[in-house]
Amino acid sequence: MQSIVSSYHLCLAPPSPVLRQRLLCHRVPSIRLPSHRSTTSLGLFTCAAVSRESEMAAKEDGQDPRIPKIASSIRVIPDFPKPGIMFQDITTLLLDTEAFKDTIDIFVERYKGKGISVVAGVEARGFIFGPPIALAIGAKFVPMRKPKKLPGKVISEEYSLEYGTDKIEMHVGAVEPGERAIIIDDLIATGGTLAAAIRLLERVGVKIVECACVIELPELKGREKLGEAPLFILVTSDAA
Repeated sequence: MQSIVSSYHLCLAPPSPVLRQRLLCHRVPSIRLPSHRSTTSLGLFTCAAVSRESEMAAKEDGQDPRIPKIASSIRVIPDFPKPGIMFQDITTLLLDTEAFKDTIDIFVERYKGKGISVVAGVEARGFIFGPPIALAIGAKFVPMRKPKKLPGKVISEEYSLEYGTDKIEMHVGAVEPGERAIIIDDLIATGGTLAAAIRLLERVGVKIVECACVIELPELKGREKLGEAPLFILVTSDAA
């Protein structure tokens, strides 16, 4: 019963500043983030109507009508994993086969035929989106992992956290100088991990074509850490 009540309010309550999701460069209505599949029939109807309105607005503005569906499938969980954090939950997107396929298709359409030979996925959710993109564009998938996860000889790059530092690693020989790469993750927040992945690949002579994420939290200014590397995203969120 609790899940039904929660979903009903997510679908029908007026937009709130912390749960409102907006689309980058898409002039469309704010989209509610429903609790996936745990809704009443009335809630499902209302959420579907919001999605259709957003799709119509996107079409009128000449934007990709698939973006509103993707945005509406992402759930925000307040106070997870600690108080004050608004967690961007992509597991609901993965449960929506149409939205998940659209997400992969948009990235594939952008990068297919661009001479990209490396799709580097950042642990851990970059491992979800990276492999199907790599297969579709004919590139190899290279996992960028946390320390002591890869069994072979590795090259590593350190980056700063709020308290202390961490590292990202990849296998020596996974990429070759002169290869063209994209770096995939689900979300960019402060940008530290993506920036470390860029430095790591550039150290071995790889050309970074672009970084790509499903979600951006622009108020955290992560893209400022990426240097000259372009950033492509599908959805922006004002949930910090």
